[in-house]
Amino acid sequence: MDIAQTIQQMASEAKKAAAVISRCTSDQKNRVLTAMADLLEQQAEWIFQENRKDLERAAAAGLSAAMIDRLTVSEKTIASMAAGLREVAAYADPVGTMGETQIRPNGLRVARMRIPLGVIGIIYESRPNVTIDAAGLCLKSGNAVILRGGSEAIHSNQALAGIIAKALESAGLPAQAAQVIPTEDRQAINALLAQEEYVDLIIPRGGEGLIRFVVAHSKIPVLKHYKGVCHVFVDESADLGMAEAIAFNAKVQRPGVCNALETLLVHQAVAEKFLPAVARRMRAAGVELRGCDRTLALLPDITLATEADWPAEYLDLILAVKVVDDMDAAMAHIARFGSSHTEAIVTSDYHRSQRFLREVDASVVLVNASTRFNDGGQLGLGAEMGISTSKLHAFGPMGLEELTTRKFVVLGDGQVRE
Repeated sequence: MDIAQTIQQMASEAKKAAAVISRCTSDQKNRVLTAMADLLEQQAEWIFQENRKDLERAAAAGLSAAMIDRLTVSEKTIASMAAGLREVAAYADPVGTMGETQIRPNGLRVARMRIPLGVIGIIYESRPNVTIDAAGLCLKSGNAVILRGGSEAIHSNQALAGIIAKALESAGLPAQAAQVIPTEDRQAINALLAQEEYVDLIIPRGGEGLIRFVVAHSKIPVLKHYKGVCHVFVDESADLGMAEAIAFNAKVQRPGVCNALETLLVHQAVAEKFLPAVARRMRAAGVELRGCDRTLALLPDITLATEADWPAEYLDLILAVKVVDDMDAAMAHIARFGSSHTEAIVTSDYHRSQRFLREVDASVVLVNASTRFNDGGQLGLGAEMGISTSKLHAFGPMGLEELTTRKFVVLGDGQVRE
């Protein structure tokens, strides 16, 4: 079979498997996840062996140290994947849960029940742990999944695919419920994106280029996670010590992630007092500052920001800084350059905080807290599939519940419509 036929067959089998997984009890699904965790630990040496093949190819291809680090499967990686699976097994199962029941005037009882989405296609880059994390979340939420990892991790992902299949079969469930596409050919992505008859949702995880490619070519609904251009606005009423701590944490604690601070907006009334202090702390941590004209008037030895800096997702120790007239100017800047990911205000003014919460368009909006809290674990969801910056059907961190949808259920005792 050619690639298109192979992918179509995989998608068809996944659709059949999804019908089986959707009917599984919580206990059955939890047994699969526990078996996956046990097998990861038992077959760690084999996984390391396969991972070394990917690492050798990556080194020969001249991949960056950061990329090789993301590709590496270590003992810590195995322990983290196994612990994550056991954690997901311990979560409450959302499938079959019912919302509040409403009794209509004619006596009909109307409620909504959570159900799986069906078949989810996940396209991702580099990190082999995504294979296990995504499979675990999809299976616990009653979905089948087709996984297409990056070509740089082909051997690692195939090893992990074998473990997933063995765990499913050990529980008497179809291995086709979680499949890894076994080819490096990029045409496999196009073929997967054309399987609208069998696949219900596509989730791309990776750089902006990958996500834009998927959106442009998919015939299937896509949950997008575009870049994280995150802002902190320091209001004129802010506690400046708090604002400094929040901005520093948001930028420095882990700069290479999507919820890290990229642009700091400062009210003109506090800029003269606030900026020198925060700049000293940022520089001591190795942060390069790029500021507007008004910022340079207060910090003359930093780099002048260009128009390219305001929409930039640096994912590095670089911070754009802009002095703004007021909160309206800050929100206008966010509306123009933000990516609907994470936005924060530092203020002691209740009315401004509430207006910021209402009017700023982002998956998570915070008052007096670091942008780094936009994370499934930090927000009480546990493990997450990613952070959706689109609004249909999920917005923000995607946990188990976000991998389901709801159907109406209606209970009657003979009612007919007049």
